[in-house]
This record gives sequence, C-alpha cells and structure tokens, in this order.
Amino acid sequence: MAGKPDHGLIQSRMRPVRDVRTVSQRQPRHPARGQPEQETSINVQQSPFAQKLGAYVALTEAEFAVLAELHTRRRTFVADRDVIYEGQSKQSAYILARGWACSYKLLPNGARQIVDFQIPGDFLGLRSVLFRIADHNVEPVTLVEASEVLVSDLIDAFSRTPRLATAVLWAASRDEAMVVEHLVNIGRRDAVERTAHFLLELGARLMLVGLGTKDGYDCPLSQYLLADALGLSAVHVNRSLRQLREKGLLTFRDGKVVFDDFDGLVALADFDQSYLDQSGPLLR
Repeated sequence: MAGKPDHGLIQSRMRPVRDVRTVSQRQPRHPARGQPEQETSINVQQSPFAQKLGAYVALTEAEFAVLAELHTRRRTFVADRDVIYEGQSKQSAYILARGWACSYKLLPNGARQIVDFQIPGDFLGLRSVLFRIADHNVEPVTLVEASEVLVSDLIDAFSRTPRLATAVLWAASRDEAMVVEHLVNIGRRDAVERTAHFLLELGARLMLVGLGTKDGYDCPLSQYLLADALGLSAVHVNRSLRQLREKGLLTFRDGKVVFDDFDGLVALADFDQSYLDQSGPLLR
C-alpha cells in the first residue's frame, strides 16, 4: 500500500519517540564518567584521530608523540547515557577511538535535534571544553571508547606543536562546514535527496579513517536517530530509504549501508564532497 512503512527496513535497535520531558527530568545530575581502560597504549599512527588530522598535516614523529600523550586516559561509555550535557561546566573533551556518538539539542517539550554524529577520529565536546558552559549534549549511540582530554592537555600540546594546533583548527573548521551543509540539507533538499546526501557524507567521513569504502559501511543508526538529524519523521525516513532502494541506488538494512549505484546516488543528491576537504595534506 502506498505510504505504508516498509517494516523490513526498520532496525531492531530503534528507540521509541522521546517522551515530552524537560531537560532537568531527562539529564543525569552528573555526566557519565566512563570506565577506565586497563590498556592505554595504542598505535597512535594508525589511530582514526591521526588519520583524520593527516588529511591536513603530514604529521612528524614529534607530533605523533604528542598525540600519543593525548590518548593516555582511555575510557569506555555505554550507549544512551550522556557523556556531556548542556549547561555543564568544567568538563573534559574526548577523542573518539571506537563507536559512534551524537551531539544534540533538547527542547523543553522533549523534541530533539541531532546536530551531527561523531565517528572514530572525532572530538566529543571540543567546543564545550573551550567554552565556560557546554551548549549541547553528547550521547553515545553505541558502546564507545574514547580518550579523555583536559583543556590543560590541549594548551600544552598546542604550545609544543603549533602544526598540530593548526590541524585541530582545520578539523573544527571542517565540522563547521558540515553543519552549514546540514542546514542546507534541512532547508532546501527534499527528503530523498536529504537522506542520500547525509548517508554519502557519513560514507566519505568513514572512508577517511579507514572504516568505509565506495561500496558502503557499517552503520548503527536507527531510523529514529536519522529522523532527528534530518528533521523528518521516522516514517518519512523509512519511505525515503525505500525509494532509494527501489531506484537501485542504496540499501540500508541490518546495520549496513550499501551503495548499489554510488555515482547515481551522488548525482541524485548533488553531492560535492569538496566541503569535507579530504584531498590530502596541505602542510608537509
């Protein structure tokens, strides 16, 4: 029947629409601190964070050494409990090493707008740790592993390695460019184009850190999460995904996005990934 949701596409991990609750009712009194990891040593040169920064700066051994110091406090966080919440002060930032998270704003009536999803290599709460008070919430979508970073760690790292500071500024500027594109997405693209563009962007970001290809990528997002990011209802997201599948462009099922026709999908979404600035390091 036309307009009827394709329940085969709806993932089992979908959460129901949030109840109408105030921020104070929903948020914990304190953010989740996370469990420390027993093993703190990592291959920093192969870490998603280093791969991401390497798109702008060809990192040196000295810069890798400073990056390794930023990864010494590893923590794990469970899904669905905020790591950072709006209004929090004196919080840490985190470098996401494994798992997915989302940053979002929650309105007093319980409505949520997801600003973006964070993947391995991304900062959680970088802006909030530099501001006096956090202006948004960060919640793990899956179990995540992340390295805790204090503002003093950042200041010390930046004073010792100015090129690294430039790379982090590039990463923050890239995040801002994505937010601008998301605004265009919500304001001017129809639902199918919006969905396709967003999934292509996620794919490009994951390719940069070695977690995706032009064939597709693993994706833990439910249609409710996508709906909160795209400004659509879950039913509308479901319908858009079905149309993309029926056109032979994309299949999203069982936690995996498959690009059935990558070039056709790019054409439909008018996807120009130049705003992601991933063509190679500018500083060598």
